[in-house]
Amino acid sequence: MSGRIFQICLPSAFLLLWAAADARADACPTAKDEIATDRPDVTNSSLVVPVGSLQNENGVNLTARDDGQTIDGTNSRWRLGVAPCLELLVDLPTYFANVRGPGSSGFADVSPAIKWQVSPVPGKIDLSLVFGAALPTGAASIAGRGAQPYVQMPWSWELQDGWGLSGMFTEFFHPSDFTTNRITETTFAIEKKIGERASLFVEYVGDYPEGANPSQFLNSGGLYRLTPTQQVDFHVALGLNRNSPSYIAGIGYSFRLDGLFAGLPR
Repeated sequence: MSGRIFQICLPSAFLLLWAAADARADACPTAKDEIATDRPDVTNSSLVVPVGSLQNENGVNLTARDDGQTIDGTNSRWRLGVAPCLELLVDLPTYFANVRGPGSSGFADVSPAIKWQVSPVPGKIDLSLVFGAALPTGAASIAGRGAQPYVQMPWSWELQDGWGLSGMFTEFFHPSDFTTNRITETTFAIEKKIGERASLFVEYVGDYPEGANPSQFLNSGGLYRLTPTQQVDFHVALGLNRNSPSYIAGIGYSFRLDGLFAGLPR
């Protein structure tokens, strides 16, 4: 039922988002703004990429759980600004390699989505809405079975002296999974800017499957902007209960290409 509702609502939502985004064009991100990524924290950016800009975000993680270890990469997300305050994004299949202990290896699903920045007013709480779905293209042992739609709401609030708060609420739907049809994920992060180019963060992440015990971990890390459109980052996460990984460590690199549409500055 959840999947059918998602399929019915998505076309109407797309038209609504497009019209609203066009009305707020003057307040939306532009190529003059610095790169804002959905990594290295789990909490995605509440900002979209500028119109005519293509952003590529990549990373590699080492995860330890019980007696096993896995490496996953490249965690590539492509984001394209198609209208003011509106972007299309896609998560490319990530390969999970089991390097020690019990576990499976294989690719995750490809996951397209649409993102609308609802509140592009400077000084206020920024909020975005994301509608997407993981398509059944990867290994079932890694990604699960069937299409998996999701709805997501990342938000952020800039405070004084370089401090900021952010968080995200996500509902993942698994229509083909007879044991867990829905997973609710909540995040909350505190960020501090260090100079003009760097920032550090601490983040709580909780996954709450329907009818099962939650998974919770504490994530921390930072980023450094090499240029206004290039960024390197790192993060380290520690599990808070038995259902969580023991630890996750990762690094990443992201870049943005501007002016891809005719009439826009490069």
